[in-house]
Amino acid sequence: MTRTKVYLNGQWHEGTGWLEVCNPATGEVMAQAATVDGGMVRQALQDAQRALPVWSALPARERGRCLFKVADHLEQNSEAIARLITQENGKPLTESRGEVAVAADHFRWFAEEGRRAYGRIVPPQAPGKRHLIFKRPVGVVAAISPWNFPLVLAARKVAPALAAGCPVLLKPASATPLCAVQLAAAIDAAGLPPGAFQLLVGRAEEIAGELLANPLCRKITFTGSTAIGKKLIVGAAANVTKLSLELGGHAPVLVFDDADLTTAVKGTVGAKFRNTGQSCIAANRIYVQRGIYPRFVEALIATVKSLKVGDGLSPGVDIGAMINEAGLNTALTHIADAVQRGARLATGGKRLGARGWFLEPTVLLDVPEQALCLTEETFAPVAPVCRFDTEAEAIARANATVYGLAAYVFTRDLNRALRLGEQLEAGTIGINDAVPSTSNCPFGGIKQSGWGRELGAEGLEAFLETKHISLGGVD
Repeated sequence: MTRTKVYLNGQWHEGTGWLEVCNPATGEVMAQAATVDGGMVRQALQDAQRALPVWSALPARERGRCLFKVADHLEQNSEAIARLITQENGKPLTESRGEVAVAADHFRWFAEEGRRAYGRIVPPQAPGKRHLIFKRPVGVVAAISPWNFPLVLAARKVAPALAAGCPVLLKPASATPLCAVQLAAAIDAAGLPPGAFQLLVGRAEEIAGELLANPLCRKITFTGSTAIGKKLIVGAAANVTKLSLELGGHAPVLVFDDADLTTAVKGTVGAKFRNTGQSCIAANRIYVQRGIYPRFVEALIATVKSLKVGDGLSPGVDIGAMINEAGLNTALTHIADAVQRGARLATGGKRLGARGWFLEPTVLLDVPEQALCLTEETFAPVAPVCRFDTEAEAIARANATVYGLAAYVFTRDLNRALRLGEQLEAGTIGINDAVPSTSNCPFGGIKQSGWGRELGAEGLEAFLETKHISLGGVD
């Protein structure tokens, strides 16, 4: 059985305990990851603080060269890392390969973007003064990443923080720590100064508690549930620790009568069933205009029935295992609730096999608004479909949620596309596009889907402080 170590202050160390990592396709333990305790976290923060003046003093171009090396290492080892992601997460291997490629692209993007942390000169309002605006690293950063995209969402945090000159402590999800170990190996190979990057695997409560209580941690960047995000907000109050939060989602899909049917069905299936439906931007609520509804539903059901379910390492698999039995049981509860309330089960709806955590890709038709799958985030390959009549109705139903992370629209009417782009309450809106996220554009939510933005120029700005220097006595 594989056993990993923790990466602290430029060295690999034995931990204080072990965390078992299961393969969702089999339900069996596949590895043991070494863990840290509170004392090791405190030491890591101290080492990171010592690394801050060393790492931040390097020109952004030099930091960028290190990030390019990280990207190179990820790409050179992409197949091994992808297989590891599939084994610990359950997603199909093709998706894991894509995740490694996107993670490398994030490092390359921020390797360049770090050179553009521009300040400015402000014209004075009084004689004899000059005003300078500087951008400086925020300080030691803690990054807490989730299990559903375990490598790419870690990269979204680590790459910009390092590019900005901040030392980073990465706390990966307990279910998927192995690819974080591979990321640490890539960063170690890139030759960063000791303490500039460290890996903290272990109990979330113990690690997060130390990060929130210790004033050396100047910022926490987190992706996860809204419930945990709210706890971080409360905990951050004591030291006024800065937070970036990418939280829950409940993305609507709006399919209008004038949409291209092939594009709409393909896009909806991709937005819903990618990553086995375990995505914060997954299509959770599918609203279809009455005129196109029969043809859309027929094509959607046929496409979903054709999806292949199985071990993500097997060729041709479209839908892998869910992360654990608890997630599978929640999905089954949502399906049963919808049917009980009057929805029609068009396909799927059952657990597959007794080994591993597999769920049939599911389509529910004419789902009532009170159903759990329309009021709560369903992290599963379950597609609830509803009818609507007017654009105004579709917008109102799409916005009737506390979440606002992503939304999708399928229409060939440019005026409608622009209207919905303005009126839908979501941080990212895909118009005839089921894959809107990209390294050079900001990503994040509104309402209870989070604070701040990742990626794009905003992703770098999140790890910078703005300083005003006022010079007096200038002739």
